[in-house]
Amino acid sequence: MSAISHTEQPATTPLKILWVNPINQSGYDQPIADLIERVKLPNTEVHVVSLDIPEPVKLTNLEWRGFESKIWFPVTAIANYAAENGYDGYAIGCFYDTALDEAREVSGDAVVCAPCQSALQIVSNLCNRFSVVIGVQKWKVQMEDRIRHYGYHDRLASFRTIGLHVDEFQQDKQCTEDAIRKAVRDAIEIDKAEAIILGCTIEFGFYAQLQKEFNVPIVDALYACFKGTENAALNKVQFGWKPSRLYSMAPPEAARLKESGIFAAPAPIANTVIVPRA
Repeated sequence: MSAISHTEQPATTPLKILWVNPINQSGYDQPIADLIERVKLPNTEVHVVSLDIPEPVKLTNLEWRGFESKIWFPVTAIANYAAENGYDGYAIGCFYDTALDEAREVSGDAVVCAPCQSALQIVSNLCNRFSVVIGVQKWKVQMEDRIRHYGYHDRLASFRTIGLHVDEFQQDKQCTEDAIRKAVRDAIEIDKAEAIILGCTIEFGFYAQLQKEFNVPIVDALYACFKGTENAALNKVQFGWKPSRLYSMAPPEAARLKESGIFAAPAPIANTVIVPRA
């Protein structure tokens, strides 16, 4: 097998990233696009999309496994869309990291990232023990399984709940901030956490003030996922570090995939907000 040949490209090379809000409501698309615009590289173009899943289905969250099951295929189909439309990176905006392995299998040259793994990779460089702040106890088992799967369970100090569901986080922001503040304090003082992960992408907008107050790293999952995707996309463009397609990473052969017909329909993308390059 010949060595991969690649000439390093400048860090200013244009990037194109696809972010999916894996629900079929568009309410978070613009706010998330606005946040991404504040922190992205000037050379990055980002498409923030939500899912096209017809009525009567109305998904505002994926807290329950039954809800989450509805979006496994759409998230995977959009990975195939990313492969076919020249995206350098694809971000799945749910802390359950829904369909991450399935999306990576069919993403072509697009690097696929998700919030839980991205946040863990960041926090592991910042501390030895971390806690995760989640909405309700229901989430704990599934998220703990993911953390164990990724190999970070021995660093997990605790989960702390704030008694709010996903679609309540942005309704009364002061209430949410106060609840997160108490959870962070308990995680630090009782569980001896040295850093905190906010365990939902919709817990956005709270990390900075609390990080200032507690003087510990507080990792916003939305930013962690976006910057992880952007950095991976930049590495792909600069150094040729694109997804492997050997062995367990091999997709179906093109003829077999076409014959299956699973991606014959248009990608299930509804609303789209484009954040242009500077």
